[in-house]
Amino acid sequence: MGDIDRTQANQTAGVTFILLGFSEYPDLQVPLFLVFLTFYTITVMGNLGMILIIRVSPKLHTPMYFFLSHLSFVDFCYSSVVTPKLLENLMVEDRTISFTACVTQFFFICFFVVTETFLLASMAYDRFVAVCQPLLYTVVMSPRLCSLLVAASYAWALVCSIIFLYFLLTVSFCGIKFINNFVCEHAAIVAVSCSDPYLSQQVLFILATFNEISSLIIVFTSYIIIFITVTKMSSSRGLYKALSTCASHLTAITIFQGTIISLYCVPKTKSSWLLIKVTSVFYTVVIPMLNPLIYSLRNKDVKEAVSKLINTQMFCHKI
Repeated sequence: MGDIDRTQANQTAGVTFILLGFSEYPDLQVPLFLVFLTFYTITVMGNLGMILIIRVSPKLHTPMYFFLSHLSFVDFCYSSVVTPKLLENLMVEDRTISFTACVTQFFFICFFVVTETFLLASMAYDRFVAVCQPLLYTVVMSPRLCSLLVAASYAWALVCSIIFLYFLLTVSFCGIKFINNFVCEHAAIVAVSCSDPYLSQQVLFILATFNEISSLIIVFTSYIIIFITVTKMSSSRGLYKALSTCASHLTAITIFQGTIISLYCVPKTKSSWLLIKVTSVFYTVVIPMLNPLIYSLRNKDVKEAVSKLINTQMFCHKI
């Protein structure tokens, strides 16, 4: 057994991956580079800007924006794990990535995606308390509970990522392998393995299914109760306020969960890899860009905070 493990480790040590990305479309390399660079610029500015606005605006020091600041941080991080390498591969001929760099990217993608999954579930619970128990909102959603929910999201994501990585490393790889994706995603990595990846695939499937079902139970339960509460409201103003406070979060969670579910429901056939690449682009590049736009364009408090910050900066500049 020890000799087998050493042989597998020696094989893996000499492995080099080549990320094919979108290399089958040579005429689109420059246009895709410009598009993804624009997306990444908006992602960085939007998410870091959201964090800054929440920090400097006392009006936004509420549980909802506490969760939103962490959501923005996570979006910025996992986009930064993927997009710079994607941009590099669109402009250079050498698309190689070392085994260590590839599994490291895989680890952080898992960490930030799982964290976002449960942050969005925590935000659904926050909206449930805000709409259904408004008088108890500040008591129930105490700073301690908010911190515990965020810490639990990060901690569980870390546990999942370590488990995913451990079982991925039980699979052996050898030589130079072509990964049919722009990112080190699990299905693409194990597709080029030199041993049976069944155990790693099953562990990923079981944990990913648990994460999806448990988070969606929280989301669906919260919004079903919210819907029942809203339908009983006699005041049209109260109804509008309740719906508007949930609209941004519901939009964000629908896009995120819909993309993740579709990615893992797509059968891994030869003809499906283009769809997998497009879906991977959406959840690693597009969604981190959309979230700050969704929460800023549809949020009166954020708009007012941005306007106040701009006016303050202009006033200081004039002085």
